[in-house]
Amino acid sequence: MKNGWSPYLGGFLTGVLLIASVLVTQHLLGKPHYLGTSTAYVRVAGLIEKATSPESLNLAYYQKYVPKVDWKVMLVFVGVPLGALIAALKNGEFQNRLVPTRWRESFGPNPALRALAAFIGGFLIVYGARLAGGCPSGHGLSGMSQLSLSGFITVAGFFIGGIPLALILYRRRR
Repeated sequence: MKNGWSPYLGGFLTGVLLIASVLVTQHLLGKPHYLGTSTAYVRVAGLIEKATSPESLNLAYYQKYVPKVDWKVMLVFVGVPLGALIAALKNGEFQNRLVPTRWRESFGPNPALRALAAFIGGFLIVYGARLAGGCPSGHGLSGMSQLSLSGFITVAGFFIGGIPLALILYRRRR
């Protein structure tokens, strides 16, 4: 990262987004909706099911997560990619490539391997998020903002598991 944003500014803006999401949804929907993203994937899966196999929408799972485009879907599928693109362009770091440099250094230049790893990792994250009843951002950020013990345990788990895994996966190969 050449000219990246300050992590303090990023944390502050994330906090502002979290507070805004609660206040706006409380005002518009009558109850607060906390920042989280895994429900967006469920809603989009439901939209795909609705288009390809409408009879499957009778499942209790889709009754709870009605297939629709809401603010979380827009955040995940428009806001995050657009924000990442704007930040990369602003910082002069945008590169159109299939395999990131760090991945190439650790695992080689094969884009199919990168795609397979991304797919498997994404599947495991979404599966785990649905199994846990929410995603890490929901349990971590939103939980901590409510001073929930489970939120603090979740964030501690990010570091306890993430740091050693990153050190193992991204060690430099010689």
